[in-house]
Amino acid sequence: MDEKKGRSSISQSSSIEEMALFWDEHDATEFDDQTHEVDMVFDLNVRRHFVAIDPDLLANIRQTAASRGLSTESLINLWLQERLLAQGAT
Repeated sequence: MDEKKGRSSISQSSSIEEMALFWDEHDATEFDDQTHEVDMVFDLNVRRHFVAIDPDLLANIRQTAASRGLSTESLINLWLQERLLAQGAT
């Protein structure tokens, strides 16, 4: 999306909903002349695990993380590591 104009460069949409409607009706191959090749690297060895967190607790964690300038994920990992170290885990 073009940050200055607030519109998608191809669909000229200004919202996710408008973009979804546009791409429901169009195919990316229609715009080959407006696209460019990019290099992407994927690390297939990276693993993520998802756990359920109470919504109210998560809201508090997000607020705390933001106030410390951290991502929510970083703060949770930091706290879990600290707790494991306090329990004698390595």
